[in-house]
Amino acid sequence: MQITRQADYAVRAVLHVAQLKDGERLATSVIAEEENIPLPFLAKIVSQLSVKGILDAMRGASGGVRLARPAAEISLLEVIEAIDGEIAFNRCVLNEDVCPNISTCPVHEVWCDAQRELIHRLQNTRFDDLLDRQQALQKTVVA
Repeated sequence: MQITRQADYAVRAVLHVAQLKDGERLATSVIAEEENIPLPFLAKIVSQLSVKGILDAMRGASGGVRLARPAAEISLLEVIEAIDGEIAFNRCVLNEDVCPNISTCPVHEVWCDAQRELIHRLQNTRFDDLLDRQQALQKTVVA
C-alpha cells in the first residue's frame, strides 16, 4: 500500500503551513517553490483541503493559505483521506460483501487488524507532533 503523490504533497503542504505564526498566511506559490511541488497540482490540493476544513485559503493581495484549525486538531489521517479517500489495505476491509470468500479467508483478519492499527496511528499523529519531530530532526542535522 502506498499513498498517492498528491497525498504526500498535501501532508508536506499542511506541515509547511503549520509552521506559520497565528494569523499569518503564505502564498500557494511560495509553498510550491519551497516544497518543490508543481503549482497547478498544489492549487488543486489546497482547494481540496479547504473544502475539508483543513486549510483556509484566501485570494487577493492579502490572501494566502493558513490552517483552518490549530495543528493539534489536524491528524495525518484526516489530510491523507481528504485527498485519497478512505484508506484500506484491501477492499474487503471496507466492505465484506465484495468477497465471496470472507468466511474462509485466512488473511481477512490480518487485513482488518493491520487496518485498525494503521488508522489508529495516523489518527493519533497530529501536525503539532510532526512539527515537534521536524524541529528535533533539524537540530540533529545542524549539530
